Amino acid sequence: MTPFFQIDPKIENASDNALKLCAEQFAHIDEITEYNQLKVQKAFIDNGISETHFTSSTGYGYGDRGRETLDRVWAQVLGAEDALVRHNFVCGTHTLATALYGVLRPGDNMLCVTGTPYDTIHGVIGITGEGMGSLKDFGINYSEVALKDNRPNLDAITDAVNSETTMVYIQRSRGYELRPSLTVDDIGKIVKAAKSQNPNVIVMVDNCYGEFVEKREPLEVGADLIAGSMIKNAGGGIATTGGYIAGRRDLVEKCSYRLTTPGLGKEVGATLGMNRELYMGLFYAPHTVGEALKSAVYISALFSSFGYDVTPKYNEKRADIVQCLGLENEESLVAFCQGIQSGSPIDSFVLPEPWDMPGYDSKVVMAAGAFTLGSSIELSADAPIREPFYAWIQGGLNFHSAKICAKLAAQQMLNKGLLKG
Repeated sequence: MTPFFQIDPKIENASDNALKLCAEQFAHIDEITEYNQLKVQKAFIDNGISETHFTSSTGYGYGDRGRETLDRVWAQVLGAEDALVRHNFVCGTHTLATALYGVLRPGDNMLCVTGTPYDTIHGVIGITGEGMGSLKDFGINYSEVALKDNRPNLDAITDAVNSETTMVYIQRSRGYELRPSLTVDDIGKIVKAAKSQNPNVIVMVDNCYGEFVEKREPLEVGADLIAGSMIKNAGGGIATTGGYIAGRRDLVEKCSYRLTTPGLGKEVGATLGMNRELYMGLFYAPHTVGEALKSAVYISALFSSFGYDVTPKYNEKRADIVQCLGLENEESLVAFCQGIQSGSPIDSFVLPEPWDMPGYDSKVVMAAGAFTLGSSIELSADAPIREPFYAWIQGGLNFHSAKICAKLAAQQMLNKGLLKG
């Protein structure tokens, strides 16, 4: 029996069986978590982090020691020459856009090799929208290589990259697609294929949802630039906003000129008391990502036992924290999200309904009872209301709270006569 919550015995039994199935995967996750925690801890020690690094700066922010050292810590953790970690990146899309605008110039050629990228980046590239200041508006050419059987097509990538290709862009996570997310090994193969055709091509990776899932990061297999959000994996559930860009020193410098202004770059930017939570978020990130991974593995095992399609399966290798769950119809999809919301520590009383969310071409239903608005390292479940009616689930600050949310989602479906199995 689950204390404090009324859960049907059918769901309790399924949960117990799912936990048994997950034991081996949980042990593997613990091994990766410990490795990454020690890597982060060593970077803190090597850089002599102290209370003085948490001091707030105002105005121009000149000489902010905490800000400058935070960049060095992140660079060491990610295997980068340099990093740009700032609270004033407003979201992952803004961080990615800053990197793209920072590096690309009119007449350059950007090639996305993982199919069409995530919805919110379409307006940045110019796939959608006119006259908004997209890359397309500035004369930057875009093309893409389609996936083959939901995997990167290395032969087609090799054919597509040439001496005129400025950037190869890789989206590590699946977005609202059912294709597998990319492991660091997968990214390494793409890097090798691209640079065999053009050694000077810039390989950029959208690393959102992937940080600390494996022992290595994309820069360690030859990527030149990576970017991510601090309210996903990288902030450990502590950071309340922000993002990071890391990689080659010259490229990070160009990105800093886009974030602030040419000639000033990284040398300015008041931290306004945000340093402490950015440092603390990084320190917590490996453990929090481990909890999110356990949550995803458990949800996969639980709902597959009811007969739903899940990807990844509970015992598959994972490259990000995202779990996809095929719920087959709109009613089940909405009921699942409502059940997740009902167990959330924040806004548990809210009943999610589909709505026209900015940046998406379909209505979206979203469960997100988070301490930080929009944080997807905290447990959330969302989905576009379109066939084949999959939910995308990510996060979980701790496994035990995510577990009860998953059981409540099953209970909500059962109450409505929608739960299979």
